[in-house]
Amino acid sequence: MPHKALITREIPEKGTNLLENFEIKVLGEGVPERADLLEAVSGASAILSTVTETMDTEVMDAAGEALKVIANMAVGYDNVDVEAATERNIVVTNTPGVLDETTADTAFMLLLAAARRLGEGERMLRAGEWDAWGPKQLVGPDVFGKKLGIVGFGRIGQAVARRAKGFGMDIVYNARSRKEEAENELDARRLDLDDLLRESDFVSVHTPLSEETKHLVGERELSLMGEYSVLVNTSRGPVVDENALADALAERRVFAAGLDVYEEEPKVHSKLLELENVVLAPHIGSASIETRGKMAELAAKNIVAVLRGEEPPNPVN
Repeated sequence: MPHKALITREIPEKGTNLLENFEIKVLGEGVPERADLLEAVSGASAILSTVTETMDTEVMDAAGEALKVIANMAVGYDNVDVEAATERNIVVTNTPGVLDETTADTAFMLLLAAARRLGEGERMLRAGEWDAWGPKQLVGPDVFGKKLGIVGFGRIGQAVARRAKGFGMDIVYNARSRKEEAENELDARRLDLDDLLRESDFVSVHTPLSEETKHLVGERELSLMGEYSVLVNTSRGPVVDENALADALAERRVFAAGLDVYEEEPKVHSKLLELENVVLAPHIGSASIETRGKMAELAAKNIVAVLRGEEPPNPVN
């Protein structure tokens, strides 16, 4: 009898094709209702999940003893109770590496759009409110030659730094440990977080979400940034205190922000929605055709390996 694999959302065919020898159930394109998820997971040997589903003890218990692997189609896995999975001998995997460059593209896109007020300008134009070029109209800070502070200097943070070098930017970073090889390649300097925030014209956040990093950038940290500084977050929403950020933007203590992630996705803080000086994207950091295909493929490869009794490419626990 073939293994049962539950796929919580519709994924690219590169992933489903690898699971063709399994009994596959796909819940649908949208975020599944919790009750539907709990019913569908019964008897599954594998779950291919995304960041929108919480993989907790209730889901694991609903699946039963057959469950051997939860393959999260994402780099982050804060939606999975890894400790509970480990206690049940369930392997948890993720999809690192394949989305680094695409997410870095997104971060730099937000950085440029926020600095040059692209969203504000497009809204003006579409509303028919743009009547002529003006010397002081929609001016923002230059990007070229400025200082970029990167919070979290892993693969994605370093990919952002490589893009920044093409803009002649001075790179500083904050990380738990020194990255000497990356420092030499990118001419980057490690600073503590406070100094990075004080010195940087642009700050891009790339740290995973944990108890230590929740609200890592809050009211105090934002107060250290300059009035023409720009904050970008493509990591996880709760790393930045949205309420504090909204106040800083509204009071023009921070010039602008570019966000792809939010504290209570898909809900966006109401204050942010009212502000012109923030670019808001709907969590599209990895949303290229090529990358989403690679993510689905890697998640499926993790499942196949575990169910064959092999070491998966990307185990978390």
